[in-house]
Amino acid sequence: MKLRKLTLSLSLILLAPGILLAGAFPVADQVIVYKSNRELHLLSGGKVFRTFKIALGIQPEGDKKEEGDFKTPEGRYLLDLRNPNSEFFLSIHVSYPSADQRREAQKRGINPGGAIMIHGQPNAPSHSETYYRTQDWTNGCIAVSNSDMIDIWLMTGDDTPVEIRP
Repeated sequence: MKLRKLTLSLSLILLAPGILLAGAFPVADQVIVYKSNRELHLLSGGKVFRTFKIALGIQPEGDKKEEGDFKTPEGRYLLDLRNPNSEFFLSIHVSYPSADQRREAQKRGINPGGAIMIHGQPNAPSHSETYYRTQDWTNGCIAVSNSDMIDIWLMTGDDTPVEIRP
């Protein structure tokens, strides 16, 4: 019985620092993506507290206009849905397209696309790790390493504003 109590006490002591650290994660009140620099910044109170390297759509220059153009959208959106079971290691949905973008696409008779995410690496990779680290390879999403995706997942909440800049 004494050994069981000692083991339980040691477990609690060893776990306590992890529990305290988990609660100490800063939470972003804004995300800014700079496509030209291939960087995603987490901000709190207007100050950057984390920066991540990113990959973009395979046609990264310019704003997304229609499904299949392989461009990453530009503008102001929200991180509005989380998917722990996506084809990629975690994913957070970006609220593209906006109502204005939908109307514009409808006027032009095109589909604006959707399913834009911030996500990790493919669960079933078809290329080398180096490829995913050095190339723009998505269909229009914003990709990060799996370890960075864990941090972004933990440090953003639902409906966090995200601005994607050229």
